[in-house]
Formats: sequence, structure tokens, C-alpha cells
Amino acid sequence: MENGGGNLDAKIETLLNVEKQMRQAGDVAGTRKAVSDILQLCFDARAWKTLNDQIVLLSKRRGQLKQAVQAMVQQAMQYIDQTPDLDTKTELIKTLNSVSAGKIYVEIERARLIKKLAKIKEDQGLIAEAADLMQEIAVETFGAMAKTEKTAFILEQVRLCLDHQDYVRAQILSRKISPRVFEAETSKEKKKPKEGESVVEEPPADIPSLLELKKVYYQLMIRYHSHSNDYLEICRCYKAIYEIPSVKEDPSQWIPVLRKICWYLVLSPHDPMQSSLINSTLEDKNLSEIPQFRLLLKQLVTMEVIQWTSLWNTFKVEFENENNMLGGSLGEKAAEDLRLRVIEHNILVVSKYYSRISLKRLADLLCLGIQEAEKHLSEMVVSKALIAKIDRPVGIVSFQTAKDSNDTLNSWAMNLEKLLDLVEKSCHQIHKETMVHKTALQV
Repeated sequence: MENGGGNLDAKIETLLNVEKQMRQAGDVAGTRKAVSDILQLCFDARAWKTLNDQIVLLSKRRGQLKQAVQAMVQQAMQYIDQTPDLDTKTELIKTLNSVSAGKIYVEIERARLIKKLAKIKEDQGLIAEAADLMQEIAVETFGAMAKTEKTAFILEQVRLCLDHQDYVRAQILSRKISPRVFEAETSKEKKKPKEGESVVEEPPADIPSLLELKKVYYQLMIRYHSHSNDYLEICRCYKAIYEIPSVKEDPSQWIPVLRKICWYLVLSPHDPMQSSLINSTLEDKNLSEIPQFRLLLKQLVTMEVIQWTSLWNTFKVEFENENNMLGGSLGEKAAEDLRLRVIEHNILVVSKYYSRISLKRLADLLCLGIQEAEKHLSEMVVSKALIAKIDRPVGIVSFQTAKDSNDTLNSWAMNLEKLLDLVEKSCHQIHKETMVHKTALQV
């Protein structure tokens, strides 16, 4: 073994001299070959420590050529998966990471190394360390990295932040990806071969396609929005997943997604975006495959009071099934929010049909106590969902908007104008009748 080690050292020494001559002569190909041969010798002898030492040594040699360092890092990366144990693997990755740090010509290689190291840390249960490692790399500034690889890397950063429950950083990282990236790619892909000078590297084979990445992106966004119970945003994410061709063509995939879209639409607070999403979902022909959900959305669109008990009895089983399928994401909070949405819908319906109503009658229509009805109505007024005034001593709710003095004067002026218009028309008609009558008498 000693002899073998000595023999290896002698061979390396010889090659180092060759490398020095080539480097000083500025021979790129020769230097690259010498460096490659040194690494290959260490690898063939399975001398991992020597390999690490030689990588550091070669990278620090005076006036070392960029091309040689790049070739060395790329070659050594191929050895990572062939290391005998985890410690050796980690050591090699760390060595290559320190060599490539701060060198713009091996930034992509460094990003891939960090990703491997983060995966090892995650497997060991060190999620916080893995997330910190991944955040060191700002791949959005790498011009030579393929768009899919860049997107996949940022999504991995977001996923680790969510696993670490660092929601603020997850949101910051997710904003580095524009959803338009997933839409515009297909047309650009065809143009790529025409660009002769394109220096964008091909992504590795394990990087998913753009449509797969789109699905991953929206699934991560659902996880993020679920943390803050932002139902409308969750619904929009599911809507984007639903539009992916591979999902839309397979009923086993789109039916569960469409069910979730319906549930989250119902749970979302009433606003213009929610209304337009409900109407566009109702127009979807696929909704006829799940008629119960069509009925649920129809009830929300129809301007009629919904009886909470009958609605809950009808959809309770569906709700619980959905809850089991989603691993409890529609929990107690969602059941309370569903009841709240029904109450809000009913108050809006009442405000459409009544200009004034007693609190007792309102409470009866909502199937609530007077105190609770007043509380929900007040909350809706505060959130500017509707305009109402409560006369508490008398117990009357007025849904009429308070008119400005200018508006009142304008309405009077309009009424007077209409009245004068009618008087003028009447005079004209009387005059016409008189003239006709006179003509008839003369004849």
C-alpha cells in the first residue's frame, strides 16, 4: 500500500511539472489535460483525500487558467456519486464548493454542488441548515443557467423555507418567479435554435419540464397561502393547476382539483374577484360532472336567503370527505368560515330587497340571535362590503345610502326638469287636439 501511495505521488509530481510548463506557456488544452489526468489518477487509486488536496492545490497555483479550473470542477463533480461513503462525499462537495466560491465561470457548478449538499443536510433532518445553504445562491442572476433549472432551484429554496416554517422568506423567494414564465415558454423554445450565439447551458436530465414546475410552484403557493387561510389565493392557485393541459385531459386529476376550486370559492369572502371566479367556474362544462358542487355555487350566486342548517346537512358529508382527502386542511376553522360566508351572503340578499328592516326580523331571516346578527352586520359595514346604519334604541337597520346635499339638489332639479317636460308635452298634445277639432268643425 505504501509503495502504491508513493507511486501515485511520483506520478502526480510528474504531471504537476507538465501542468506548470503548459500553464506558463499559456496552453489551455495542455493545462486542462494535465489537470484532468491528475484527478483521474487520484480517482482510479480511490485516494479521496489526495484528490481533495490536489483540487485545492491546482486551483491556487499562480496564474491558473479559468478553463483548467472549470474543467477540473466539472470532472470532479462526476466523481461525487461514486464516493464510498457519505463523509467522503460531503468532504468532496465542500472542497469543490470552496474552490468554486466567488468564481463567476463556475457559478452554475457551485449552485448544483450546494443543491447536493442541501439534499444531504435535509436527509439528515437539518432542514434549517439546508435552507440557509440554498439561500446563499442567487440563481436569478445566472445568465448561463437554463430557465427550467433556475426555476427548479428557486422552487427548492421556497420548499425548504416552508418546511422550516419561514413564511416571510418563502414569500420573498417565490416573488423571484413570475407566473408568466410558465405561459410564454413554449413559443420561445422554438426560437432558441435560431440564436447562434446562445450560451445558455442545457439543464441536467433530472430537471422537470416547465409545466411540471408550474404545478410544483402552485402547490408550494397553496402551502404558503394555507398558512394565512387566504382562501381566494388558494382557489386561484388551484385554478392555475386546473388549466395545465396534462391535468385538464385526465378526469382523475381535474375532478379533485375542481372540487377544491369550488370549496375555496365558497369559503372566500365576497368581493368582485370572487364573484367573477364563481361565474367563470359555473360556465365550465366540466362542472356538470360534479352536480352537487354546481348546486352549491348556484346557491351563492342566486339572490335568495340560504338556510344554513339545510345547506350544512346537504354538504356535510362532502365537506368531511374533502377534509380527509386534504389531510385536514379544511378543518374546524373552515367550517366556521363557511357558516360566516353564508351569513354574509344572506345579509347582502336582505340589503338588496329591504331599504329598512327591524333588527329582530333581520335576526329571524339569518336564523341568529339579535346580538350575533348585529355583530355580523357591523363587521360587514366596517369591511365596506355594504352600507348600513343601525338605530339601536328603535332597533331599525337602514340600508339606504346617506345622500349628499348636492345629490339631493341634483335629484330635485332632475324631477323638476321631468315635470316641466311632461307639462310641455301635455300642452302640445292639447293644442294638437284643439286644432284637429277646429278643422273638423269648419268642414
